[in-house]
Amino acid sequence: MDTEELIKRVKKVELRSRRLSQQLFSGEYHSAFKGKGVLFDRVREYEPGDEVRFMDWKVTARLNHPYVKVFQEERELTMMILVDVSASSDFGTHSMLKRDMITELSAVLAFSASSNQDNTGLILYSDQVEKFIPPQKGRSHTLKLIREMVNLQPKNKGTRLKTALQYLNSLIKKKCVVFIISDFLDEDLEKELRIYSKKYDIIGLQVYDIREQEMPDLGLIHFKDTESGKVRLIDSSQKKVRDQYAQTWKGNQRKLKQAFASSGADLLSIRTDESYIVPLMNFMKSRNRRS
Repeated sequence: MDTEELIKRVKKVELRSRRLSQQLFSGEYHSAFKGKGVLFDRVREYEPGDEVRFMDWKVTARLNHPYVKVFQEERELTMMILVDVSASSDFGTHSMLKRDMITELSAVLAFSASSNQDNTGLILYSDQVEKFIPPQKGRSHTLKLIREMVNLQPKNKGTRLKTALQYLNSLIKKKCVVFIISDFLDEDLEKELRIYSKKYDIIGLQVYDIREQEMPDLGLIHFKDTESGKVRLIDSSQKKVRDQYAQTWKGNQRKLKQAFASSGADLLSIRTDESYIVPLMNFMKSRNRRS
């Protein structure tokens, strides 16, 4: 990709994702992801309805008038975005490839974090770690993240989330929010999620295409595994073939949901031919209600 094309693509992602972040997600993001705790700010006079547990008894006794403590949220938070750049993300049968939606989702989250003065870092992974950018703040840093996502040409085609999580664990020692954005065409996720969700607040965003969910009746078609390169000839005109394909998808989805649920991590599935705006906002709201 030449420099001019790269600038155009980065600008396109920036304009759309920053607008969505500012208009839709900033408030929800702030509520869904609290800071590390609260810090004492000041005292003020007691008002009817104030909780007794916040009374400052020393000041109250000294001034002979009830006072309460006021706290501020310790906002600073670190978000790590783990982005799957394996070959399977280069697939899409509608207006957007999985890779494009993954990039846009990552950018929206990065801008949301930036607007809240949170640190954001990035790990691009296939079956190896392709790129790591340490967490920092600011718009210029967010643009750097987008530029790396748009410009990266992965050296490897496979998928191995375990490698990315181990790499994260070796570098980021403190608790942080970890978004994993992937199609999750991976194996044996449950064990790794159980291990690392004890340390990090893990959220999975699964991006998938409708044709991974159901097979159309198109007669004889060639299926190519983009990661292994293997090609199979399948007769999609047979209903039993289409039904088996759909059942395999449902079985894999059950396993994926079980892996996240059993580890205490969150999972949101998003299809490339549907808007992610409402599902992502509802997800943020649900986290806020739980907190």
